[in-house]
Order: sequence, then C-alpha cells, then structure tokens
Amino acid sequence: MILGTTTLAYAHCQVPCGIYNEEARFTAMREDATTIEKATKLIAELSGKTDAASKQQLVRWTITKEDHASSIISTVAEYFLTQKIKPADGKDKKAYAKYVEQLKACHLVMRAAMGTKQKVDPKAVDSLKLAIEKLAAFYTHTHEK
Repeated sequence: MILGTTTLAYAHCQVPCGIYNEEARFTAMREDATTIEKATKLIAELSGKTDAASKQQLVRWTITKEDHASSIISTVAEYFLTQKIKPADGKDKKAYAKYVEQLKACHLVMRAAMGTKQKVDPKAVDSLKLAIEKLAAFYTHTHEK
C-alpha cells in the first residue's frame, strides 16, 4: 500500500481562478512593512545588550524582519508580476508605457524589500513604504466581479 500526502500552497494564485483582490494584497504588504519597521526599531534597541534573553529576541526580530520582507517580494512576484501585469504590445505606446511603469514599480518594491533585509535603517523602511504606495497607485479598485 502506498500512502501519500498532499501539500497545498496558498500563494494567490497560479491557477486561472479570476479572483483578484488587490487591496487585500496591499493591506498585507503594508502590514509586513509595519512589522519590518517595528523589527528594525527593536533590533537597534537590542543590539547593545549582552544578556541571553536580549540576544534571543534580537535573533527572533531579525528572522521576523527577513520573513516579512520575503513575503512582500513573493507577493509582488507571484501575484502582481505573474497574474496582474500583462505584457503590452510595443506598438501601443500608451499601453506599453503603463506596462513598463508597472514593472518598474514592482521592481522598486522588491528592491526596497531586499534593502530592509540588508539594513537596520528606518530610511530603508520608509523607501519600502513609499514603493508599496507607488505600486498601489496603479490599482484604484478593490475587486472585480
């Protein structure tokens, strides 16, 4: 007898379900950025302490910061780049320009999220928050039925 298990991945979404909720994605990315901001602050506060509890918390906040930055990168890659942003015909200059601007906005968010992984700097978090809002500006509705 062969027994198998199935692992489900809940990243939205690489099946053509047609269910999109951009505002939910932006809410999650904003929450991730706020968590990164808090982690950045606490890492800075804990970095000078030498007791075991502080060191343990420092590690936990560093991991949390990394995880939330990775979540933002995954959301941009797996939701916006693969599902929402469609290639535009280069002959349609207006559509192509919008396409390029959307790609640039995605890249900006991903690079800013990476920057929060590399640095413990409130300015890096500010750059991430700004990049998320630049991408959000392309999406004015919350859900298409």
